[in-house]
Amino acid sequence: MLKPNGTFALSVPKFFPEWVCWKLSKDYQNEPGGHVRIFKYRELKNSVISLGFKFNKRHWAHALHSPYWWMQCYFWETKKQSKLISTYHSFLVWDMTKNPVMTRLLEFLLQPIIGKSVVMYFKNLEGDIER
Repeated sequence: MLKPNGTFALSVPKFFPEWVCWKLSKDYQNEPGGHVRIFKYRELKNSVISLGFKFNKRHWAHALHSPYWWMQCYFWETKKQSKLISTYHSFLVWDMTKNPVMTRLLEFLLQPIIGKSVVMYFKNLEGDIER
């Protein structure tokens, strides 16, 4: 249930980074609780619009996380022992906790290209709609 004129956010993996993961590891796409489908932005956006919602805006997120997942997929069998992956993970944790300007800028610049997620915002214009 969404209130009249309510806004909802829809966040899904972005096509290209997810496609790379699927190409690097067949096991990645079969992981329990993992992503079972790759969406194309325009198709998903138009599907939601066809349900009576108005598109508001979109943004990308988690660009610095894409290389981490690509490495995870490439080294799927040995990821627990990989020094490269654990080092990059430490970098991501440092980035999230310290929020340095340099990596925020890098994240911003890379989001349109390798952002792991696309987030779309839609508005309910048709009153209370149960979906």
